[in-house]
Parts: sequence; structure tokens; C-alpha cells
Amino acid sequence: MTDFEQLVLMPEVEARRVLQATGKPITLIVLRPVFPAAGRGQLRVLRARPVLRQAQDEEESELEVVAGYDSYERVEN
Repeated sequence: MTDFEQLVLMPEVEARRVLQATGKPITLIVLRPVFPAAGRGQLRVLRARPVLRQAQDEEESELEVVAGYDSYERVEN
């Protein structure tokens, strides 16, 4: 079992490699500002957890990763 807290602030690419070893499907959600913006820096894990979408127990669960960039720069429309 993966300790999901250890993945927090890890670059998303590294975290994905760790999570792919579980063999479970991974859903990636990228947080973004409500205004038009470009992400700056690395995409980092903010939260990772098992999600019971159609599964009955954690063994059949999917993994959900929420990630965000180090910073954002507003862009013009």
C-alpha cells in the first residue's frame, strides 16, 4: 500500500511512476485559477487518495491525484 501523504508536493511525473506500480487506474485533476493563466514551475501533487467510484472496497479502487503548478501567471484573453 502506498502512503499517499509522502506524495504531497512531489513532482507529478515522479508520483505517477510510484502510483503506476499499484496497477490501479489514475485520474489526474489539475487545479487552475478562475482567470486565464499559464502554469509556471513544476506540476506538483497536492492530494492523492483512493476513490471508490464503482468499486466495493479499496482493493478495487481507482486513484485520484490533484495537482497544481508552483505558480500561475495571468494571461490576456
